[in-house]
Amino acid sequence: MNHLDTVGRYTFLAEPFHCDFSGRLFLSHLGNHLLNAADFHAHERGFSMTVLQPMHKTWVLSRLAIEMNEIPLAYDKFEVETWIEQTMKWFTYRNFSVLGKGGKVYGYGRSVWALIDTDTRQPTDILAFDDGRVKRSTDVKYLCPIDAVSRVKMTDNIQRWHTLVTTYSDVDMNGHINSVKYIEHLLNLWSMTFHAIHSIKRIDVAYVAEAYGGDTLHFDVETLGELTYAVRIIRQAKGQSTEQEVCRCKVQFAETLRPKKQ
Repeated sequence: MNHLDTVGRYTFLAEPFHCDFSGRLFLSHLGNHLLNAADFHAHERGFSMTVLQPMHKTWVLSRLAIEMNEIPLAYDKFEVETWIEQTMKWFTYRNFSVLGKGGKVYGYGRSVWALIDTDTRQPTDILAFDDGRVKRSTDVKYLCPIDAVSRVKMTDNIQRWHTLVTTYSDVDMNGHINSVKYIEHLLNLWSMTFHAIHSIKRIDVAYVAEAYGGDTLHFDVETLGELTYAVRIIRQAKGQSTEQEVCRCKVQFAETLRPKKQ
């Protein structure tokens, strides 16, 4: 296959009501655009979720990393490129680039996906699906310059910062908490004052288990260094006392504006 057969490129708009108080696109909405690009790419090549659902199969996001040099501003048009870098039996590795006018690079993303059976919730062989269709759409030569999704290590030096109950708008078409909603709730841990003088440089998310509407989510935070934090999100089902880790994240901020001295 040539480059055009394996790499998809899709245009998006930073809609003003999807932007924060600084006029920049919410990272959660950018994350949704990346996932939409992944679905568009898969649909064009015959292995999207709509194709898979009648076969009782679906894609599950296992890991996601987004690293940004800059966030699109309101009304900015930008493009998301996406391609599959590697396909293995149980996982496929999909990359993203976020591009603006004149070759501007906003940032990049990396992700890891599993193909599961929706009845058993167990992984299925990606290489065997439709006689290797996914493998044939893999582009091993088109590289992504950012580091692979990191394993987020945490110690016992954590604090519980926040607890919330999931509701209607947290749940996606698969019936569990939307992958990007964890990022949205996580970034709410920091105040508007903090976000006014810091930007999100990189976020890594490792998904461990599924959470559902009505579950209580606990957010345990460990400070790893200056402007770098690890966050463990814990699920507690309604009416239950037991807790289960559903995802683990690492977020790195960068200072964007020094506050004026009084």
